[in-house]
Amino acid sequence: MKIHNKGFTLIELLVVIAIIGILASVILAALGGARAKAVDSQRLSDLRQTQTAIETYYNERGSYPNTGGQWFGTCSSFGSHTNTGATGYIPDLAPTYIPVLPTEPQPVNPATDCYLYNSNGNDYMFMVYKTVHGTVPTSLQRPSNPTEKDYVVYTPGAANW
Repeated sequence: MKIHNKGFTLIELLVVIAIIGILASVILAALGGARAKAVDSQRLSDLRQTQTAIETYYNERGSYPNTGGQWFGTCSSFGSHTNTGATGYIPDLAPTYIPVLPTEPQPVNPATDCYLYNSNGNDYMFMVYKTVHGTVPTSLQRPSNPTEKDYVVYTPGAANW
């Protein structure tokens, strides 16, 4: 009488585990690109919503939120400002014109990667600073440094900041 062992050999199990590992790495690599696009999409949405709030502020008050010509941001390199009220990186914009100022969703370097704002009251520039993963459309490039990975909106008087 012959006994037939049922089951997998060690080699068969190792081959299956190797195949699953390869498939998992391919899927994770594909998802990494999708995550980067999703974060860039969030940054772009934040930029547009904030731009609308800034323009609404201007229409009601006759000037832009003023930082005295200094760059303000939530990151330590730009003052560690809050995201609401008079001490916000865009002073007095939130919560009246936008519920809360957006913050960088995925900073690589928390000391420098943040949203920045600069205004003298007559002009302004708002940017997503050095954190964009994909291609920056020409309409959103910083005129004084178009090769940087920034999304930027600004008034004509602030084009060279």
